[in-house]
Amino acid sequence: MDNPTMLIAVGIGAFGFVVAVGMFLRELSPSTTEDRLAVLTGQKSARKSGVGGVVKKEVLQEGMTGVTNTLGKYAGRLGNVNLFFEQANAPFGFDIFLLVSVGAGVLGFAIALAANAPFALWPICALFFAAMPYFWLSFRRKRRFKSFARQMPDAMELIGRALRSGHSLASGLHVVVEEMPEPICTEFTMAYEQQKLGVPLEKALKSMLLRMPNLDLKFFVTAVAIQRQSGGDLAEVLDKIGYVVRERFKIMGQVQALTGEGRISGIVLMALPVGLFLTVYYLSPDYIMLLFTHPTGRKMAAGAIVLQILGAYSIKKIIDIKI
Repeated sequence: MDNPTMLIAVGIGAFGFVVAVGMFLRELSPSTTEDRLAVLTGQKSARKSGVGGVVKKEVLQEGMTGVTNTLGKYAGRLGNVNLFFEQANAPFGFDIFLLVSVGAGVLGFAIALAANAPFALWPICALFFAAMPYFWLSFRRKRRFKSFARQMPDAMELIGRALRSGHSLASGLHVVVEEMPEPICTEFTMAYEQQKLGVPLEKALKSMLLRMPNLDLKFFVTAVAIQRQSGGDLAEVLDKIGYVVRERFKIMGQVQALTGEGRISGIVLMALPVGLFLTVYYLSPDYIMLLFTHPTGRKMAAGAIVLQILGAYSIKKIIDIKI
């Protein structure tokens, strides 16, 4: 507390150390695997190929995997963690996520100490920084869902044209894989590869629907299942699905324009109390400390937080119009 610069440096150092350990655990590259195969075939020695280093890394990875599996059992009760990471197309696994979250929490705690924040704000600041990786993954997942939804009409049209040209449905999926950008090409690639390996096409599409819970994709999967069982013109159905999706996006654009004022008002109403609190605390710390030292002040602070959450939820419900 007497040396804020030192506290910030310690927090940043701890965060950097945790990230470095996480990156070190992920360094088992294909070249290392090739070196190991060369050692097994007698083409290289273990010392030259660095297999000893690989063994050390594997020991660290196995220890981290045990911790990850233990925590994953508890996290699995709240939902499918692996599916969440897959939907977000995360560049790291659950173990690295834990390390980064802990490092961010330590950094937030150090910043709270360096800023001479009230004691009640120390854990709040640490939890906020620790939750930032989760917020980033949630944002990444939501953005990926939106990109996939916007690409669905074009994908339906491509598959419909392929069917009219005499190609099979699997070939239509391959056209989407070849012509469409991320993220829809990645999801259709997985479905296409699964059916090539012998998985029924309906099951492969249902797996894609599990990864991408999109309403339009559900229509597509249902149409394919019905066409496989009872027949019909699948190309025409796909064209209608694409038309409905495009019209829905037009209506969504109009709704976004009409609710823009409400969204801005919600952002201002949520940010204004926090900004005012930080400003008053910077100008007169003793004045704002009554919220943490006096019993009535603590009740008022808790009530303000609850009302902020209720207000944000109410505004979100008002402007969130389902189409």
